[in-house]
Amino acid sequence: MSLSVAPGGTAVAQGQLSLGADSCLAVQTLTNEHESEVLEFLAVRPVHTVFMAGFIRDNGLVSPLNRGTFYACRDPKGRLEGVALIGHATLVEARTEGALAAFARLSQDCPSAYLILGEQENVERFWSHYSETGCTPRLVGRELLFERRWPVPQDDQVQGLRPANIYDVAEVLPVNAEMAFEESGVNPMDADPMGFLSRTIRRIEQGRVWVWIENGRLIFKADVMADTPGVVYLEGVYVDREERRKGYGQRCFSQLCRSLLVPGRSVCLLVNEENRDARAFYERAGCKLVGHYGTIFLNGTGG
Repeated sequence: MSLSVAPGGTAVAQGQLSLGADSCLAVQTLTNEHESEVLEFLAVRPVHTVFMAGFIRDNGLVSPLNRGTFYACRDPKGRLEGVALIGHATLVEARTEGALAAFARLSQDCPSAYLILGEQENVERFWSHYSETGCTPRLVGRELLFERRWPVPQDDQVQGLRPANIYDVAEVLPVNAEMAFEESGVNPMDADPMGFLSRTIRRIEQGRVWVWIENGRLIFKADVMADTPGVVYLEGVYVDREERRKGYGQRCFSQLCRSLLVPGRSVCLLVNEENRDARAFYERAGCKLVGHYGTIFLNGTGG
């Protein structure tokens, strides 16, 4: 399928994209009518596809809240070989090299591209196709995927741990911005202040931000970025620097996991490979290393 990109970054199919003598794949812009099929495809590997599945369950396949466009890659019989979200964050689940290459070439024309995230080997292969135009990354990182499964031992309850409310935005927003800056080198409060604020407020209104605040000071925070039937993905787990190494973070994290988990469900999160303190924290909390991930930050707008 030859592809042209319409204003706004939407791909328009105009035939077939040939990827070799033995492969003829069709790339399709997905619509909400494909939701059940796509979720079934992603559910084969729920831990590694939780990001995309979370966006779809929250927003549908077509929504500005996804900050990108969902695409499918199909074989000549119409069967899915891959699904990708291409936009601010580019996420790919491809079962064949042809599908991975097709998504990489499509991504080259996305002006809002900011982050490529996925399993380390897949990101490296994706980049080998994507970088054919000579582009260079702004920042490259390696992450470790940790998973915590049910059951979680009972610890002392932290009475103040609760879902955040709209009045907690003043405490949550600067912490989220600082953590984003440490990871990406871009402060979202500078790059996209109104968008970053609105996304934070929406997540709070969804009941996805958990906090422990004492006397106006944020002691612990964690965000539920994605919530699917099999996997909950956490990000932005934070413990106030003055309160670290006192056991508060472990108690809060364990309590949060107990509230989120049931048999057959797991909590997962990414940790920067170089952050040894964070790795030790999650290992003490009973999390297991289940994957190596890669992040490539591009020159698009952060936030």
